[in-house]
Amino acid sequence: MIDPRTVQVVFADLQDSIVALSRTNSPTAIRRSAAALGQIAQVLDIPFSVSAAPRPDGPGIIAELPEAPPYVRGGPSCWDDRPWREAVAARGRGTLVLCGVTSEIVVLHTALDALADGFDVIVPVDACGGMSERTETAALRRIEAAGATVSSVASLTTGMVRDFTDPTGRQVITALHALMS
Repeated sequence: MIDPRTVQVVFADLQDSIVALSRTNSPTAIRRSAAALGQIAQVLDIPFSVSAAPRPDGPGIIAELPEAPPYVRGGPSCWDDRPWREAVAARGRGTLVLCGVTSEIVVLHTALDALADGFDVIVPVDACGGMSERTETAALRRIEAAGATVSSVASLTTGMVRDFTDPTGRQVITALHALMS
C-alpha cells in the first residue's frame, strides 16, 4: 500500500502541442488518464505541479489538468529547473508520480534525476506518451532499471485507496471509471 501523504504528482509537458505528437498512447487516452490522476490527487489532497517546455505560443497546458501555474523550464529534465526542484523538495513528500510526454525525454530524465536525489518514482504509463513503441520501451526499461516503478493510474490509485465505500473512496472509484469511457 502507498501512503498518499508521501506522494506528489508531476505533470510534465502535458501541453496541447506536445500531447498531440504522441505515437504510443493516443492524445485522448493521455488526456483522460491525466485528468483522472489530477482529480484523484485533489480528492486525496496530494500536491501536484505542472512543468512545461518552452513553446512559442506559451505553455498551452491541456485543459484536463487541475489549475496550477506551470513552471517553464529550459531543458529535458524538470529537475534542471531550480525553482521547481526546490518547491518539490520543500513539500517533504518522497514519492514522485511522474507522467508526461515524451517518455523518452522529460519523463526519463526527470525520473533519473529524482531517483539520484533519493526520491521514489512511479510512472503511470497511461498518462505518458512517446515517440515510438521502441524508444518508449527503452526509456521505460531504463527508468525501471534505475529503481523506479512503472505502473498505471488505476494500479497506483488502488494502491493508495482500498475502500471504495466511504465518501473519498467513492470519489476515487468514480474518477477511475472515467478511464474506461
